[in-house]
Amino acid sequence: MSREQLVVQRARRSFQTGKSKPLESRIHQLKSLLCFISERQKEIADAVKRDLGKSERGTELFETLGLEGEIKLAIEKLAEWAAPRPVEKNLLTILDEVYVRPEPLGVVLIIGAWNYPWAVTLQPLVGAIAAGNAAVIKPSEVSSHSAKVMEELLPQYLDKDLYPVVTGGVSETQELLKQRFDHIFYTGNCTVGKLVMEAAARHLTPVTLELGGKSPCYIDKNCDISVACRRITWGKFVNCGQTCIAPDFILCEPCIQSQVVEEIQKCIKEFYTDNPETFEDYGRIINQRHFKRLMALMEGSTVALGGGNDESQCYIAPTVLKDVTGESKVMKEEIFGPLLPIITVSGTDEAIQFINEREKPLVIYIFSNDNKLIKRVIAETSSGALLANDCLVHYSVSALPFGGVGNSGMGCYHGRHSFDQLSHLRSCLIKQLKMEAVNSMRYPPHTAKKLSWARFLLLKQVNVCTLQRMALLATFTGLAAFVAQKYLRSR
Repeated sequence: MSREQLVVQRARRSFQTGKSKPLESRIHQLKSLLCFISERQKEIADAVKRDLGKSERGTELFETLGLEGEIKLAIEKLAEWAAPRPVEKNLLTILDEVYVRPEPLGVVLIIGAWNYPWAVTLQPLVGAIAAGNAAVIKPSEVSSHSAKVMEELLPQYLDKDLYPVVTGGVSETQELLKQRFDHIFYTGNCTVGKLVMEAAARHLTPVTLELGGKSPCYIDKNCDISVACRRITWGKFVNCGQTCIAPDFILCEPCIQSQVVEEIQKCIKEFYTDNPETFEDYGRIINQRHFKRLMALMEGSTVALGGGNDESQCYIAPTVLKDVTGESKVMKEEIFGPLLPIITVSGTDEAIQFINEREKPLVIYIFSNDNKLIKRVIAETSSGALLANDCLVHYSVSALPFGGVGNSGMGCYHGRHSFDQLSHLRSCLIKQLKMEAVNSMRYPPHTAKKLSWARFLLLKQVNVCTLQRMALLATFTGLAAFVAQKYLRSR
């Protein structure tokens, strides 16, 4: 029996004891996870520095700060999220107890990604714990230092049977995927996502796939281009471009292409100085394999600015490519690095057409002062999310579901969406053994009269809350009439 099989069996046995289900136990584990984040901040930052060259401030801002917020929100709202949810009834069930009950799924497999090795691995874990599941955590082997710290330190804070960490590479992941889980949550690329889904299908296991894709960024020529480029520069080059929701390429009219390049050049200098290679808040490509992949993507494109690189340090400068076409090499796959191509289009019509001819992206960005234009892009395109006049910040809103559509993924998470994604929303109806005359409407033999009554009882939806408000209003009205009558008689 493999190590991975033993780990999954232990997690399932532990889940079957029921110890992950009480709300107090879930809150205790969430608080322990919060302690881990706060007490081990230095170890986490050091690991991310070694993996991605990210500064301590960058790690706090883009890795742990959001995690803290997610955990605190889950602790605060857990009782509300886990409570039975009343639903509308029909007249046939008006006297019955009808509700949705969130229940744990069982054992969840969480496969993390390397670009934000803590945030994208532990945020799903928050939802898994809050929903009352056990979870096997598989950090990415590519961010090896973060994976090692997670393996060594996380079991000191969380129940090591319910929430084991499994490290290793492709073979270990493949062995895990052979096991039966109740849900698989994968963050990464489309190619591996298909393999995960294929493995899950053998056990009919549901999946959440947080993938990526080529997220377009359309700049309207009439907007404030300097502000737009400032926000695009930040969103594109943070974490050295290794962000699944980074703007992948710019769409704009030819008349503003030069201005866009100039403004981005100013912003790169402002954010990362004249020499980003020596600036501590500009990171590195994760490894030499990805470095070579990115360098190959530039072939055949014109470098408008940047282009500097050092393979020994896995360094690539913030780079803008101009006069790119849809057939260019850099447009054949998600870039996931500090290369920003500019494709010129004749206007909004061509931009929308260009977007719709390709796979659905994780996010569409648009910069415009024209609300009608923004609403048109929303109405005529499809993507996991749409963000107007900024980049990345929708990820920070826990109330918004984060996820893709089509080739950019399936399922969503963040806040309550994580809880619901990793819960079974069980339908419950509790009827009493009374009023059999009404129930007999559904029994044979069926007559025309019975069917007409059944149609009325089954198709008439009743909002119980509305009925309760109406009853309360009627009670107050009656009480007011009674008091008024008493008052008039006393006079």
